[in-house]
Amino acid sequence: MSIREDSTRDWLTGLQARIVEALEGIGEAPFASDSWIRDEGGGGLSRYLEGGPVFERAAVLFSHVQGTRLPPSASAHRPHLAGRPWQAMGVSLVLHPRNPFVPTAHMNVRCFVARANAAAEEDVFWFGGGLDLTPCYPFEEDVRHFHRVCHDALQPFGPDKYPAYKKACDEYFYLKHRGETRGVGGLFFDDLNEGGFDPSFALTRAVGECFLPAYLPIVEQRKGMAYGDNHRDFQAYRRGRYVEFNLVFDRGTLFGLQSGGRTESILLSMPPMAAWKYDWRPRPGTPEAALHDYLRPREWV
Repeated sequence: MSIREDSTRDWLTGLQARIVEALEGIGEAPFASDSWIRDEGGGGLSRYLEGGPVFERAAVLFSHVQGTRLPPSASAHRPHLAGRPWQAMGVSLVLHPRNPFVPTAHMNVRCFVARANAAAEEDVFWFGGGLDLTPCYPFEEDVRHFHRVCHDALQPFGPDKYPAYKKACDEYFYLKHRGETRGVGGLFFDDLNEGGFDPSFALTRAVGECFLPAYLPIVEQRKGMAYGDNHRDFQAYRRGRYVEFNLVFDRGTLFGLQSGGRTESILLSMPPMAAWKYDWRPRPGTPEAALHDYLRPREWV
């Protein structure tokens, strides 16, 4: 089995650079760069900004790290790999817009390799990733556009892929204690190694490359909309849900913390401000109340 680590790394670093360039090109401030090294092995490059004109916080992160024992969060579904040395590389991003009418966006693509411990074993790889959209004030045409791009990106890999990955996204980004999805979904996949390295890598590239055409037109359409303090208050309230999911359910956050990852990079996914209100409910008929109908699985394509 051929695991093409160099080509995977090259594509990931290129993807990070292209996304940052595109985000800066829509009138955003220049991203800062923070290169870091991990004591146990590897490191990464964090591209980020705070307080920009379009995004209050934006993080586009690359990491390539190694370890001696696969963390529990990575081996829970693969107990036969527990204890193996490992490496992981990936790009992850979270964008928290300033304007409440622009949705929050998340994307990540990653590759894991569990190294052989003995001569009779083989290295084992798997890919994972996805992208999803979390609006405060959803516009149906935006959601349909986002899902259409996701759908079309996966069509070359078979008609079964989009429905399966869309369903997995709805199920993964679900706040059980709230009885609602985190947003309006997208794609989610994990444990991908079917057919060998090259087909799995090709599908992962398709997912990563579809982020910009799925998201940037929505930003361009909504970033200039007028908003008031009431919209910002609701945005802060809904950001609280984002924090709840990332700290309670997100496997990527858990993996980063369990593997001794860089805390500053891991928690860049959090919004700069969030709020919680006791048993708050929007008034019926308001735009805030309209969000509730979107926070459940629906067919968008």
